[in-house]
Amino acid sequence: MLDIQEISDRLEIQELLVAYATAIDSQDFDALDQIFTDDAYIDYTTFGGIAGVRAEMKQFLASSMAQFTACQHLIANPEIRFDGDRATGRVMCLNTLVFPVKDGDPRIALLGMWYIDEYTRTPEGWRISRRSQERSWTQGLGDLAEHTR
Repeated sequence: MLDIQEISDRLEIQELLVAYATAIDSQDFDALDQIFTDDAYIDYTTFGGIAGVRAEMKQFLASSMAQFTACQHLIANPEIRFDGDRATGRVMCLNTLVFPVKDGDPRIALLGMWYIDEYTRTPEGWRISRRSQERSWTQGLGDLAEHTR
């Protein structure tokens, strides 16, 4: 049975996950300062991105995401395990990326993945301290590789 503190912690982390998806989809990369710890390590190499700390990732995302006309992160099934002021998580994500129209047809890449996370409780609340991706499936990824390098 969950106690009130664990219920509160779970809800706060789930809100953090929604805030991440919203920040990325709206290209508000400064919002990541409220989502990740200052020293967070983020690894997006699974799909051809980079790995690095928050500041490096913000620059990479601003550059690479500008090439898409839209993106949408659908997150679900968060598995969160607590250990005091730390937690780990595995969160399912369907990431849809829309490329500029070419020859009258929209081009879309679909990425099925899980985020593998570590969370830390800070004085400001829970933050992601480490994030990587685990690939499940993709469609249209060839177009993505062209645009992220």
